[in-house]
Amino acid sequence: MALYEHVFLARQDVTPQQVDGLVEAYKGVIEANGGKVGRVENWGLKSLTYRIKKNRKAHYVLMDITAPAAAIQEMERQMRISEDVLRYMTVSVEAHEEGPSAMMQKRDRDDRPRRDGDRPDRGPREGGFNRDREDRPRRPREDRA
Repeated sequence: MALYEHVFLARQDVTPQQVDGLVEAYKGVIEANGGKVGRVENWGLKSLTYRIKKNRKAHYVLMDITAPAAAIQEMERQMRISEDVLRYMTVSVEAHEEGPSAMMQKRDRDDRPRRDGDRPDRGPREGGFNRDREDRPRRPREDRA
């Protein structure tokens, strides 16, 4: 059986309990067709980059699936019929990732370089708008009186 990662987006007005219900329904479809669902990650309600079917936000869900192609086709067919699913994408993978996905990993903000002048890679900023202008004389202003 092939390995898949499947992500789908559910409408923003669907409750988290209804999203869990959708996951269980699609899990049932996969298992009824001879497959199994491994890890399921609910990424929560996130903003969309652009509107999809008049929605600005969506519930994101990731599923690791081991199933034959017929099971995936049936699940995708049911997702196309459902009005609660905005988009879905299934990708064939060589092996499922261990541990949490990139979306679920917490990244420490201390690891990132700070933007307030702490620039160990390039040194302090020079030039630009904020440089001292003492090296040239001031231009005389014209009076408009």
